Amino acid sequence: MTLKNNTIVAACICLISLAACNNANKNDAKNTKGLPATLVNNPYTANGIDSATLRTLATMDFVDTLHDFGTMHAGEKADYDFVFKNNGKNPLIITKATGSCGCTVPDYPHEPIAPGQSNKIHVRFNSTGKFGPQNKSVTILTNSTKGTHMLFIKADVLDDEAAKK
Repeated sequence: MTLKNNTIVAACICLISLAACNNANKNDAKNTKGLPATLVNNPYTANGIDSATLRTLATMDFVDTLHDFGTMHAGEKADYDFVFKNNGKNPLIITKATGSCGCTVPDYPHEPIAPGQSNKIHVRFNSTGKFGPQNKSVTILTNSTKGTHMLFIKADVLDDEAAKK
């Protein structure tokens, strides 16, 4: 390629990139289904953590973060509620909760949790196809001081033969 062709290609790439960014910004401006941006306050800056803002963020303080279902038989389902409280000064927003595999399914509040309020993360474990010791986790993404929280469940699943003994 010649210098002229390289310049034309670079200019085209630049224009396409600018157009894509402009369209993305227009689409973001139309999204009115999300929570207000004022509920999210990021204390992390290029200069480090803004400690004054950090002290005002929501918290997610759990009663416990590990539950042992004990011995289960293959195919059984078990449920547990992990209770937490927002001891912070702003509403707590849970943006996502995911299990470590398809057998561990969390259900979480989708509305903001006000300061001083308690709520729960409901976790269902399905032992179908599982045998022996099971250790699973749930990852929770929030606007709290910690950001990401982890919950853990465990069980010892007996297979059909061991269950008959």
